[in-house]
Formats: sequence, structure tokens, C-alpha cells
Amino acid sequence: MSHLPYLAAGWILLVGIYGIVTSRNLVHAVVCLSVTQSATYLLLLSVGFRRGATAPVFSDIPQNPRAKVVDPVVQAMTLTDIVVGATVTALLLALAVLVARRRGTVDPDELRSLES
Repeated sequence: MSHLPYLAAGWILLVGIYGIVTSRNLVHAVVCLSVTQSATYLLLLSVGFRRGATAPVFSDIPQNPRAKVVDPVVQAMTLTDIVVGATVTALLLALAVLVARRRGTVDPDELRSLES
């Protein structure tokens, strides 16, 4: 069992969090959040991976009962994670556009006051 996918997921997560913390732009922060969420895709696929396994597609043809297959639940969770991530990214980008139109800036430091 290789630990490389888990290390890669952790590294991507840290890069995304660093980008969010150091961001001076709302759009940049949203993109860094998307990078952070992509670490979850890698982590989920790493958990469901089985070396030498085949796709979980069964038909009427008799198969070897000892054949290893990958877990389809983890693949479905990854697809759901991708859809949720795309939806959240779209919503946050739309909010950033609205903030830019209303306030004229996307710098978080200039958005501290709640005055109009």
C-alpha cells in the first residue's frame, strides 16, 4: 500500500489553505477553496482504490467470484463531491461579482465595514 496519494492530498490541502489565508482578492480565495476541495477528490479515490481490481460492472456472463472489484460507493461519493464543489464555486463567484458591483472592490480588507 502506497502512502503517496495521501501525502499528495495533504499537500494539495495545505497549498489551498495557504492560498486562502494569504489571499488579497475574493476571486483568488474562491479558486484556492476549489483547490482545497480537490484534495478531497484525491483522498476519496485513494481510499476506494484496490490494486488489480476491475470496474464494478456486472453482466449476465458468469464472472470469477474471486475477482476483486473497486468500491462503487466511493466513486459515487467522489462524483457527488465534484458536483457540490462546482455548485459552491459558482455560488461564491456570483457573490464575489455582486460584492464587486456594489462595493467596487474585491479586496477583503476594504470590505471590513458594514456601512453602505
